[in-house]
Formats: sequence, C-alpha cells, structure tokens
Amino acid sequence: MFSLANESGWKAWRLIARQYYRSAALLVLCAQGCNVGPKYVKPSVQTPASFKEAPAAKENTGTVWRAAQPQDETQRGEWWKVYQDEQLDQLEVDLNASNQTIAAATANFVAARALVREARSQYFPSVTTNPSIMNSRPSPAQFGGLQTENAAASTVSVKSYTNYSLPFDASWELDLWGRVRNAVRANVSAAQGSAADMENIRLSAQAELAADYYALEGQDALKRTLERTTQTYRQTLELTKVRYKAGLDSEEAVFAAEAQLRSAEAQETNVGVLRSQYEHAIAVLVGQPASTFSVSAKPLEAQPPVIPAGIPSDLLERRPDIASAERVMAQANAEIGVAKAAFYPTVTLSATGGFGNSSFTDWLTWPSRFWSVGSGVAQSVFDAGLRRAVVQQYRADYDVAVANYRETVLTAFQQVEDDLAALRILSQVVEQQDSAVRAAERNLQVAQVRYKSGLDPFLNVIAAQTILLNNQQAEVNYRTQQMEASVQLIKALGGGWDRTQLPTPKEAGAK
Repeated sequence: MFSLANESGWKAWRLIARQYYRSAALLVLCAQGCNVGPKYVKPSVQTPASFKEAPAAKENTGTVWRAAQPQDETQRGEWWKVYQDEQLDQLEVDLNASNQTIAAATANFVAARALVREARSQYFPSVTTNPSIMNSRPSPAQFGGLQTENAAASTVSVKSYTNYSLPFDASWELDLWGRVRNAVRANVSAAQGSAADMENIRLSAQAELAADYYALEGQDALKRTLERTTQTYRQTLELTKVRYKAGLDSEEAVFAAEAQLRSAEAQETNVGVLRSQYEHAIAVLVGQPASTFSVSAKPLEAQPPVIPAGIPSDLLERRPDIASAERVMAQANAEIGVAKAAFYPTVTLSATGGFGNSSFTDWLTWPSRFWSVGSGVAQSVFDAGLRRAVVQQYRADYDVAVANYRETVLTAFQQVEDDLAALRILSQVVEQQDSAVRAAERNLQVAQVRYKSGLDPFLNVIAAQTILLNNQQAEVNYRTQQMEASVQLIKALGGGWDRTQLPTPKEAGAK
C-alpha cells in the first residue's frame, strides 16, 4: 500500500535537490567572508606599573596566598583554605552547594547557553510538515445544479471526497552579510559574560561568608574578654566589701565597684545581639534556615596570611567582574554587525514537497508526489531612518560598555589599593594596640598596689580598669578588621580565578 514506485523518478528528484542545494552551498561559501560588522578589538585601559600600597615581597613569612595558575585547581576554587580553619572550610563547601544566589546565577548561565543554541539554529534550514486528511462535499450549485425545494430535482450529482496530503516545507535564509554569525557571537559573548557574573557572585558570597565568620569570631573574642573582665570585677567588688567592713574603705567604693561590674555584665550580654545577627547571616549564605543553624563559639585567634598583590595588569585576567564587562563589550560590538546587516537584502531559499492524493491506498505512491523550489530576495526600500537609528543605538550601547569596562577596571585598582592600605595600616595599629594593652595592664597593677597600700582612692583603680577594658576591646576590633581586610583583598584580587576558566565558544553553546 505504501510502495514508492518509479525508482528513476526518485533519482531525478534527488538530482534536482542535490543541484539546488549545491548551488546554495556555493553561495554560502562565497559569502563567508562578507561580514559587515566591525571587527572587535579590546579597548586599552591605563594600568599602573605596580600597586603603591603593596609592601615589599617577603619570602617564607607566614602563610602565603598566591593567585591561581591555570594548572592550580586547588587555589582556583578553594582560596579560603589558606586560613587553615576546618569550620570555615565546611561552611564554604555548604555555601557552594546550597547558596540560592549562586543557584540563580547558575540558572541564568544555563539560559544564556540556551540562547547560543537558539542563535546557532539559524545556520540551518527549518523544515516543517503539516499532514492533513480532509473530507469535503462541494455545493451542487457550484456545478450548475438546480436549486429547488425538491432536492431530487437537481440535475447534477455531487459526491463528497477525501484529500490526503503530506507536505514538507523547507526554508533557509542565507547568512550573506554576517547577521547570523554576529548574532551567534553576541550570544556567545553574553554566555561567557554570564559565566563570569556567576563566578563573581560566587566569589562575593564566599568572601561575605568568610568576613561574617571572622566578625562572628571577633564577637566571641570580645565576649571572652568581657567574661574575664566581669570575673575580675567580681573579685574587686568582694575586696571592696571586705575592706569596707574592716573600716579600710568607704561605702562609695563598694557602690562604684558594683556599678562597674553591672556595666561590664551588660556589655557581655549585649555581645550576643551582634553575634546572633552574624550567625543568621551565615545561615542564609549556606542556604539553611536561621532557626536550625548554629556556629560553635570560637574566639578569634587567626592571623592574616601574606597576600602578594602581583602587578596591576594581571588584575585584568584575574577578576571575573572585569571579564564580564569585557564580554559585554564584545557582545555590543557583535550587535552592531547584526544591525548593519539590515541594510542589505535578505536571500531566502525555499522548497516544498510531499505527497497528495484522494485515495488513501495511493497516497504515498510516486505519481502522488508534488514539489517546488525557489528563492526570494527581500529588501527594505524605505524605513524613515529606522535602520540607521538602530545602528546608532548599538554603537552608543558599545560606547557605554567601553566606559563601564574602564570604570570596572579603575574600581578594581581602587579596591586592591584600599585593602592593601587597610592591611598595612591595621598591622601597625594592632601592634600599637598590643602595646597599649600591655601599658594599661601595668597601669592597673600599679593602681591596685597603691590602692591596697592606702596611697590612692579606689576611683584610681576603676579608671585603670576602664582604660584596660577599652584597650582590650579595641584590640579585638582591630584584629577583626584585619582579618576582614585580608578576605576583602583576596576577593579584590579575584579569589584565585583567572580568565582561562571562561567557557570557550563551543562550551558556551553546549547543553
């Protein structure tokens, strides 16, 4: 029933189709060099020879963090391990697996890759089919039948019939002027930019987690300081009570010691507010409900690693946000080519073929075949300046992308300099504050001796204790700032990422 007779006819049909598409392929090959879009050249940016805030390189001094090399897989993805903190390591692993902001960025990247495949599909013909089985009965009047009240009086007999159709339609727009190629390039650049955005979001979340983690440890260290202080203040209160009962001190000293103790206890309790907020922030970053998440208490004791900054020009290859801004420029450049192609005619090849018959048994036989091939050219004759305006729009978009790229680079240099300065200055501040704490401790020891000897009033002891506590709190705060600055510097340097991790054009369109 479905035999395809007349083999010679099939050969003739295939020969016609082969010659047709061979001519089309020749046209495509001739047009491969025709690309009316501008050639992309990455704009230059002013880069200093070195970071002015970078300290002289120190060899074998503490733990050294370094920027990733292409073969260094560990430093690429796990920069936080330089801090050698197992609890932080686990939190960062949880963040990479469960952070919802990263998940959204990953989904955006997947969508961008799909757009590349959508654009590439225009390289090939589109083929559609619309099979149908249609039963029809025409009006007798169309064939000269008499219209009377008695239908039997009609002189023409009209019967219903069925039409079986299996058509195939193919169309192909030749990419003579690079419209499709530039659209693909634009989408590839957009997908690569989306990949860089994803890595930038990941790096930001990782750095935020590390900064919050050390801020939380700073609160734990502050609480430990206040716990020791309140214990000392209780002992001081008991001493003043004993001396008061023995007639060696006044009731005023007892009240002053008790007020100082209660104030320290209030400060110790208040530490819990900020600690809880940091803990809850970490819970969100690792994708867990704050109600069921906790971080074990651990006072801050870590020291910042040595972080060589390298040279500023390396920063252009190591920061994902710079890579993203550069890909936006490439995308905008390709879109100019898409807009300029609209000035040229569109050539479309089309073909239709299939089988049609009023007999089901003869539907797919050779005599039931039909086909047609042809081509068409479309050209906009008048559009009131629309195409020219579109090109100007995309050129302006490119100029915006260039300005944004250069601004991103300048901001990157600023952030590195800021964090280098912060680390350099804070290292001095911490040393100075350590000296201040030691001096406050000696001052308190002298005040206590003179008080017990009856040479000075108790108010001198309270003043010395207050000075010591203030200096101890400042020391904890400076050390916390120092750790946070080291995290921010690693982030500013790209966190070990480098441009080689961007997907290639082939990978950008992979499923």
